[in-house]
Amino acid sequence: MSLEIKKTILNKIKEYQKIIISRHVRPDGDCIGGTKGLKEIIQETYPEKDVYLVNSDYSEYLAFLGGEDEQFEDEFYADALVIVLDTASVDRISNKKFNLGKEVIKIDHHIDIKPYGDISWVEDWRSSLCEMIVDFYLTFKDELKLNKDGATYLYTGMVTDSGRFRHATVTGETMRLAGTLLDQGINMDWLHSNLKMEEYDYLIFKAHALQSIKITENGVAYIHVDKAMQERFNLSREDSSASISFCENIKGSLIWIAFIDNADGSIRVRLRSRFVTCNDIGESFRGGGHECACGATLYSYDEIDKLLAVADEKLKEYKGSHEGWL
Repeated sequence: MSLEIKKTILNKIKEYQKIIISRHVRPDGDCIGGTKGLKEIIQETYPEKDVYLVNSDYSEYLAFLGGEDEQFEDEFYADALVIVLDTASVDRISNKKFNLGKEVIKIDHHIDIKPYGDISWVEDWRSSLCEMIVDFYLTFKDELKLNKDGATYLYTGMVTDSGRFRHATVTGETMRLAGTLLDQGINMDWLHSNLKMEEYDYLIFKAHALQSIKITENGVAYIHVDKAMQERFNLSREDSSASISFCENIKGSLIWIAFIDNADGSIRVRLRSRFVTCNDIGESFRGGGHECACGATLYSYDEIDKLLAVADEKLKEYKGSHEGWL
């Protein structure tokens, strides 16, 4: 089945002269690496085609990978194939004009709760969307071409979305696909320096944030990056969101959460877990995602307490019925 879908997608890419590639809002390394990597593969293989990356927002953290194209007028989409990557539902698509295209293809690795598109290829067991794109390339390696830039983009997505190849979704196949990219001569020192280096001012914020982490009775670690903290440290949206990583290595905390105040008064929630799943918690608070990495949206501080209570109870039940957790 997967092979037939991939063949259909390849045939659509061959069929269209104009291809517009889009992704989800608040982009991460996987969706940016995937869109840029797929564009590079298509243009390297079919240089006569017009391929564009069009979205409404971007990532300062990943600006070193290069930019995207400006938005076009509505009529530009009439004869275009639109490919949306790494986006589970229509409401999260960054390019709001995506449905103006003649046909829409969805390629994703999230749970397919809200299907869309004329063609859909979803493999929710994959560690990253970029893993799927590399698999697509290898499936048709006698025809498709991959250069060093494309490999760099795709490797960026694989390494970031898999937690540096540490998540449970990483398999032997993941590493073999990553090896295909490394064979293209990726500059690993340059890439990882861009991914890891931090500004001094951000380190000061991190020191403060570490002191702000709290833990519930049964071990849910959480941090609230409110408006006051954002203003004090002049945090970007990405800086605030990255605070979820500060809580991930606390022993006994199998669920960790970051609450980030949004400018419109809502609260972005980032949930992460190990061993125990957390996507059901996200789904019950207007969100969802992967089993151990998902999000939610709240509209009051009272809802923070409610979500924490749900997470704490779930962790209590898990610890009471399982052994071997740290």
